[in-house]
Amino acid sequence: MIRFGVLGPVVAEDAEGRPVALRGPMHRAVLGRLLVARGRVVPVNALVDDLWVSPPDGAVAAVRTFVAALRRVIEPGRPPRAPATLLVTQGPGYALKCATDQVDAWRFERAVAPPGTADPAATLARLDAALAWWRGPAYADFPDAAWPRADRSRLAELRLQAVELRAEAGLGLGRATEVVPDLDEHVTAHPWRERGWHLLALALYRADRQGDALAVLRRARELLAGHLGVDPGPALRALETGILRQDPRLDRPDAFDPAGEVLRRAASAYDRVTGGGARVRLESAIGLLRNLAVTGAGGLAAAREQRGAAVAAAEQLGDPELTARVIGAYDVPAIWPRADDADQAAGIVAAAGRALAALPAEDHDVVRARLLATVALESRGTHDPGPRECARQAEAIARRSDDPALLAFALNGVFMQSCHPTGGSVRRDRIGAELVDLARRHDLTNMEVLGHLIRLQSSCAVAGFGRADEHARAADDLARRHERPLVGVFTQWYRALRADLAEQVPVTRAEELYRAAAARLDQSGMPGMRDGLLPLALLGLRLRRGLPFDTGNDEWGPYEPWVRPLLEPGRVVLADVPDPPADLLAEALWGVFGRAAIVARDRTAMIRARRALTPAAAEWAGAASGTLTVGSVADHLAALDTALRS
Repeated sequence: MIRFGVLGPVVAEDAEGRPVALRGPMHRAVLGRLLVARGRVVPVNALVDDLWVSPPDGAVAAVRTFVAALRRVIEPGRPPRAPATLLVTQGPGYALKCATDQVDAWRFERAVAPPGTADPAATLARLDAALAWWRGPAYADFPDAAWPRADRSRLAELRLQAVELRAEAGLGLGRATEVVPDLDEHVTAHPWRERGWHLLALALYRADRQGDALAVLRRARELLAGHLGVDPGPALRALETGILRQDPRLDRPDAFDPAGEVLRRAASAYDRVTGGGARVRLESAIGLLRNLAVTGAGGLAAAREQRGAAVAAAEQLGDPELTARVIGAYDVPAIWPRADDADQAAGIVAAAGRALAALPAEDHDVVRARLLATVALESRGTHDPGPRECARQAEAIARRSDDPALLAFALNGVFMQSCHPTGGSVRRDRIGAELVDLARRHDLTNMEVLGHLIRLQSSCAVAGFGRADEHARAADDLARRHERPLVGVFTQWYRALRADLAEQVPVTRAEELYRAAAARLDQSGMPGMRDGLLPLALLGLRLRRGLPFDTGNDEWGPYEPWVRPLLEPGRVVLADVPDPPADLLAEALWGVFGRAAIVARDRTAMIRARRALTPAAAEWAGAASGTLTVGSVADHLAALDTALRS
């Protein structure tokens, strides 16, 4: 397998590590430009514009010659006239179809931002290896070219983060003295990085050099105030106070908390949103929050809280393009159709609408698509056709863009708007299948998990538990390998539903399984899923098994309007009950409402429930959520028909 290097001059090597002769600088420039594109097509005209300031006659032919020469050396075993599989021709240009492991910069990204791990020894070993891959500045043989500039800056920032993360790991192992020299060199070369100063002062303090630690903090303050006109941030101020008080918490070598540190950096990024650099800090913060959201319950709750503040800070800067990027960058996969914070979701939708209205009409398709997808995702359960149209537009733009991450994000929005009318499990299964395929081909782990969970849900909707088992196993395997603890919340609920419906375990055992799943959900940081779900699951269990149910439960949460008429017949006017939200539990709530209509002998309400349930006749009511069911829709329709004939 050919490997490529850009962490230094652009190079290639074969499977044995021997250099591949790339001929002249123009060949390396073509290779580097295609690597910057990360598998996306680069039109020939764009290559011409990037390679020459003033393109000569015959520039297009020259590019094709460079590409042909590159193909010969990076695909040496390809038979004559056989289609290329690595450097491919697509449409108007070329694309380099590499796996993550084939490019040193991509491997470096993965090493610096892995799934959260609390093992400082493993982190230290991983970062030592990753930092050794650097052979100089990224794309070092093209220092003046415009095309690598953004990627070079991004990789340089990642390298600085890696140096700091490595120091954190050393501190976590109690090696304070060992990390001091590297940190001293780091802050000398990069004096504006407050995290570097923080780590150096902490290392000195733990090395019993309290005076030196305070001197370092004074030096940092003088540099920041003298050259930038800003005071040290809250982390540095808190550390100085802690050192002066000899706070015992500063002595804990086990206080290695990558997720917490990510949060602190993200929070501080907009805690100081004034002056130069605020835009860069905001965009960096939202990226960190996006990664933090999948690390577990604490990370999800913290990311949700700080996301709203980041969007508000972006709007305060009065730059609609920045606001659009900050909103659209938070492409955290969403599987549950109720928002954890409805007020925040509404605020995000409103901010996205303002950004869409303010964006210039031209040259912003990708940013616009991300805003549209955000509106679709955050407008969960709505009957308003507007968010469905946003999802449709986002998908259309994404399919034209040849951007896999954008398409996955847009498909997530389409999924969230796929519940109107009822009975959409087949549509959702197609979405899940495309997400799994897309994510596997482009190393989008979070979206691959999402695709499997969507397919699990859609299989449950038709009691296809064999297929659902496969997707549950795949999701759990990805969660174990990539440390995504929240995935287990969904698969545990699925296994409770499976035991109840497919295995017909005794009622007491089914209740135990649902309660165990609910206990785990309580600690997940997902109140939108948690509230009212256990009582609804137990209601469905008892309705299907013909058992009495608890009429005194007052914790129905958002499901109260549709459950209460069944629990207290005659006390609620069914005409006043609104339609259930257009979400994965709509069939369950319509089923419960239909049952109440039968008890009340309300023909108008029965007809209303029947009309809503008919498109889902082949499904199990509520099972599309992968968590519960109140019975087959066919049984509910039969009961309604019988009542209407009587």
